[in-house]
Amino acid sequence: MPPALELHDVSVWFRDTNLRHRTLKQALAHMFDRRRPAVVAALDGVSLSIGEGQSVGIIGRNGAGKSTLLRVLGQIIIPNRGRLVARRRVVPLLALGVGFHPEMTGRENCYLVGTLLGFSTARTKERLAGIAEFAEMTEFLDTPVKNYSSGMYARLAFALVTEVEPEVLLLDEILSVGDEFFQRKSQERLQQLMRRGVTTVIVSHNLDHLVSQCDRLIWLDEGKVVADGAAAEVARAYRSCSGRSAGARTVP
Repeated sequence: MPPALELHDVSVWFRDTNLRHRTLKQALAHMFDRRRPAVVAALDGVSLSIGEGQSVGIIGRNGAGKSTLLRVLGQIIIPNRGRLVARRRVVPLLALGVGFHPEMTGRENCYLVGTLLGFSTARTKERLAGIAEFAEMTEFLDTPVKNYSSGMYARLAFALVTEVEPEVLLLDEILSVGDEFFQRKSQERLQQLMRRGVTTVIVSHNLDHLVSQCDRLIWLDEGKVVADGAAAEVARAYRSCSGRSAGARTVP
């Protein structure tokens, strides 16, 4: 069976004009600097394949390119070089809100995101009660989401994307938001999806969680794949090198 996702020699880079300056002095200095902006590689020649039904964790230090990799897999970022082959419907949950419009209610946003994911209004309506119940948001479903707390955003977003039967689910630290009870409930639902054969790709700094949830870990450093293999083995190698500096760069 062909892989669900494939990356072929993918590189993504950003000019430093897109990166934040820490101080006003740095921003002003950059404004009057006539030199050509430096290029920062977020991903550098990454090739990999993710098989049907695999659960894959992405690890690495801050700035290693983990979130950029997920955004390429979710077709949110187009690579500067290389290509992505996606053979299944990918549902990304990469930030709180999944594209929610702040002026719209939770109910309206569920219909909006459902449409963006390819679901009819009727199908989303059938699932809405279950989404609201899982998210513990029934009484707040008609409240504008701009009034939601970060935990409410996270609960509704996770409930929505896991209810619409994803074929490939991308998660970026989203399960670390919310109270302990909801985190536990979310883990149980994620395990159910994995047992049903949903391909999952997860970015997290919680290495123990990834080892327990994932079959495979991919370790990124400075935009390159350092190791790719069985979760426990890659985790051991990563921990043994945890004191090594990965550089002072900051990338998206």
